[in-house]
Formats: sequence, structure tokens, C-alpha cells
Amino acid sequence: MRPVERCEIVDYVTYEEQRSAIREQVLRVKESRRIHVGDHLTFLFENAETVCYQVQEMMRAEKIVKESDIQHEINTYNELLGSEGELGCVLLIEYASPEERDVQLRKLLGLPEKLYTLLEDGRRIPAKLDARQIGDDRLSSVQYLKFDTGGATPVALGSDHPHLTLEAHLSPEQRQALTEDLTTA
Repeated sequence: MRPVERCEIVDYVTYEEQRSAIREQVLRVKESRRIHVGDHLTFLFENAETVCYQVQEMMRAEKIVKESDIQHEINTYNELLGSEGELGCVLLIEYASPEERDVQLRKLLGLPEKLYTLLEDGRRIPAKLDARQIGDDRLSSVQYLKFDTGGATPVALGSDHPHLTLEAHLSPEQRQALTEDLTTA
């Protein structure tokens, strides 16, 4: 998947003028890349358009103008994207209350190693996780993952963690969106 380049980013004042239309478009793009697996896992698959939006939003919020700081944001957010044949996503682990979330995140330690995507031929592709996020006693509620599908489009996402065993099949719209991301150079 192609990374966001500096030439795609506009200054925050120009962005503010275009923000409403850009936001509307990106929310449509994100809709088919938001995949719920059960009640507590939401996978947000990223592409260059969603990453560009996040960089612009950060620049707007922080009033970033220094060139090195802009490039830092681009580099940071580009890490969310998969390389060729990979899909990158943010996993949100969601529970209703902070107390329940704290208990569950301790129980779910090791979850990223138990997540997978299922391909049409039946192969399970394990998630590759960001080692910088691994804690000793509890899981972070936000995880950055990649799935090296070799360019094949997933048909399902799942978990075989002892405390969270489930699988969700992707809709045709979700599969189409991920296919587009995998074929965008």
C-alpha cells in the first residue's frame, strides 16, 4: 500500500477551508473499513486516504507548521499502513466502563498473538503486532496490527484467545474495500 507523501498534505488553514468536504468523504471511506468482531473488538483498516486525513487533523488540532514536525506526523501515521500484500489496522478493544475495561484487558493479555484473518482458501493469517505496545500485566485498549495476506483479500477476522473466541465474516462491501487497498500501489 502506498504511503502518504508530503505533497499530499496542505497547511492547516487551507485544510480548515476544505475540512467539511474532506471529512465527509473520509467517513464514507472508513465506513467499509470498520469491522466489528463481537461486541468488544473493532478493527479500523487504514489506507492512504484515512492516514492523510489523520495527519491533517493532527496538524489542525496542534497548529503544526514546522516542516520537520509535519514530516514526523506523516512518518508516524504511515506506520499504520501495510507494506505490499499487507493490511494495516488499528484495533479498538471496547468495554462500557473503565472498571470492566481494566479487568478485561488483564484477562486478554496476549490477545494480539491470537488474532487472525481468514482467507478464502481457509488459511489463517496471524496478526503482526507492534512490539512497542506489549505490556507486562495488561493489554492496551488500542493496538496497531498488520496482516500479511500476500495480497489476498480476507473473508473473516477472528480471535482464538481462551477468553475471547469468535469470528466475524466480512460483508461484500468490506471485502471490496480491502481488495482496493491491497491493489493500490
